[in-house]
Amino acid sequence: MELTPTIRTILETLRNGGHEAYVVGGCVRDVLLGRTPIDWDVTTDAVPERIQELFPDSFYENAFGTVTVKTDDNDPRLREVQVTPFRTEGRYSDKRHPDVVRFAVTLEEDLSRRDFTINAMAMDVDGVVVDHFNGRHDLERGIIRAVGNAEERFAEDALRMLRVVRFATTLGFTIETRTLDAILHNRGWLKDISQERIRDEFEKIIDADAAHEGIELLRTTGLLEFIVPELLEGVGMEQNLHHIYSVWEHNVRALKYAADKRYSFPVRLASLLHDVGKPRTKRGEGRRCTFYGHDVVGARMTRGIMERLRFPKDLIDQVVKLVRFHLFYYNVGEVTESSVRRLLANVGPEYMEDLIKVREADRIGSGTPKAVPYKIRHLKYIIDKVSHDPVSVKMLAIRGEDVMRELGIPPGPKIGLILSTLLAEVLDEPERNDKKHLLERVKELNAKTPEELKKSLRRIEQALEEEEKERMKKYYV
Repeated sequence: MELTPTIRTILETLRNGGHEAYVVGGCVRDVLLGRTPIDWDVTTDAVPERIQELFPDSFYENAFGTVTVKTDDNDPRLREVQVTPFRTEGRYSDKRHPDVVRFAVTLEEDLSRRDFTINAMAMDVDGVVVDHFNGRHDLERGIIRAVGNAEERFAEDALRMLRVVRFATTLGFTIETRTLDAILHNRGWLKDISQERIRDEFEKIIDADAAHEGIELLRTTGLLEFIVPELLEGVGMEQNLHHIYSVWEHNVRALKYAADKRYSFPVRLASLLHDVGKPRTKRGEGRRCTFYGHDVVGARMTRGIMERLRFPKDLIDQVVKLVRFHLFYYNVGEVTESSVRRLLANVGPEYMEDLIKVREADRIGSGTPKAVPYKIRHLKYIIDKVSHDPVSVKMLAIRGEDVMRELGIPPGPKIGLILSTLLAEVLDEPERNDKKHLLERVKELNAKTPEELKKSLRRIEQALEEEEKERMKKYYV
């Protein structure tokens, strides 16, 4: 249970100044779990003015009594540490913010206002843990329990219901019965919470290792109805011959694969939403039903969902593209280089790798055994091939117009032969790819016959062959 030198110094400064001082909340939980805290919070019986006396390099700009102490720690997360007086809060009429904040006299009063028992512990500079609500007991047994009366805690801040799911997901804990019942009975309070705050918690759930369990927990607690209700349309909806799971199960399994592979948040979210349009495009019943156009409808729904949750525009555009084009066609022998170029143009080269990852998640979510079969490897090979200029005269520092202007001749086969010869020379010595040098060589090569110039073509063919061998080896095709 080690505290960093900077935190120890802050606690010791407060104690030497005649005050109680503790680290509190999530950082204590993380220390007890053997994890490195993301941030550190300090609480004390000193009032804000006294805290600033003890820490001249600080600022105080809020209604909660929190003083931000500046440090010179090498860790950016410790450059500014928040020190807050013991406090208690009045009623929350809007279920988001306390109507009034008062300074408390004791640490126990301060801890009693916190959300969950595992977040309601404090630790002093000597490593002694203060635990009035059996948080350590719950931490050891993997339980998320509200401090005191769960319904009162959620009435104070309805976002706490979503935080229950987030902690259960990220820590792998279970939810205590009365805490769970309070969520089930009061989940509608989530409507009072801003979309930005909901988005932040939702994103942390999707980014968790057990993201699929988090999404399932959001469904069973009824909270998903107030975040992405569109996903619930797929619950129990049977699919066609190509799927062994319902639409809901398929989407959640796709998310699981993306999380297991530790893919990025955009890939995870696109994997979860890639078939969100299926319920609204379903035609027919049984194993012969169809979902034509679900990619287009799903992309439109995805944009609406993400805009509602106030995601950044560039992230919205990325995820929408991944959903819209997740059905790309890739049968070996039928996919042409031109069709792959069109796909690249639609999706953007920077998103192609993510698109393939979503397709992998889609496959595994459908129950297929292989995420990357031969035809996907072949597609990657074609993408690589068309994404880079092959060894060609395009890499030269001059163009055909430059050659014609320099020699004062019209277009003709000789222009191509001269450029090919220059390319062969540059392949051997890249530093010769300089416009001034190449124009000088143009004059010299103009004196050669076409037959002499053609000899350089073999050098280019060999380079192309080597490039192709390496590309085929890379993708096992």
